Amino acid sequence: MNYRDNLREKKRIVIKIGTSSLTFPNGRLNFSRIEHMCKVIAQLKQQGKEIVLVSSGSIAVGVSKLGKKKRPDTIPGKQAAAAVGQAVLAKIYRKFFDVHSIYVGQILITYDVIKDDEKRQNAENTFEKLFEIGAVPIVNENDTVATDEIEIGDNDRLSAMVAGICKADLLVMLSDIDGFFDEDPRKNKNAQRVSVVKSVDESIMNSAGQSGSSFGTGGMSTKILAVSICHSYGIDTIIANADKPEILFPILEGEDIGTLFVAPH
Repeated sequence: MNYRDNLREKKRIVIKIGTSSLTFPNGRLNFSRIEHMCKVIAQLKQQGKEIVLVSSGSIAVGVSKLGKKKRPDTIPGKQAAAAVGQAVLAKIYRKFFDVHSIYVGQILITYDVIKDDEKRQNAENTFEKLFEIGAVPIVNENDTVATDEIEIGDNDRLSAMVAGICKADLLVMLSDIDGFFDEDPRKNKNAQRVSVVKSVDESIMNSAGQSGSSFGTGGMSTKILAVSICHSYGIDTIIANADKPEILFPILEGEDIGTLFVAPH
């Protein structure tokens, strides 16, 4: 059975892009990458897809805007950087989507929204209305108010939870790596990309090495955890490289790119 053939039928898609894919190594925004991503999403919408973009980067953008060289260590410092960065990111996304006459709606989520039935229902209603008017919801964790009790922690898990809230058909996590490998490709050049994973078992978890930039919080282990969350909702997941956002087109045509984690149905 070719599981990738089913990808052509996916309509409601959550795309998660990480901090390292939106910024240069020095933490400054990669505007051409963001502009390209917005253009690709606009074309996907023209194909009849409904897209949610889970965008990391608010703290990194805030750090850069404030002229700092590294992420703050304190919660108030992170919250202040996030507050500055979220405003900058929202303006940038609006500018690039305006070119394609696409509305954007910013949604900032904390863990209590996912945990509380009434708040979760309100979030579901908001997503549905944004889809109805043809907008692209742009989601991030609300780092400005997040504390240990209401912190999701990373946008890999957030994207999986969002996929569940908006009843997505597919989650695509775009990262700085080509997919899931049987070993860490940064340590072993002979590591092999795994095309399809049908079950997230202990061996898969053990193979998920640590990775990530100094400006981000995610690694392969958080992505595998996100896959597990999606599978609990029956949602397929893909991990692929963010270098060229147009990679989304052949992925959704069923080509063998990245790693497809097939949810139990």
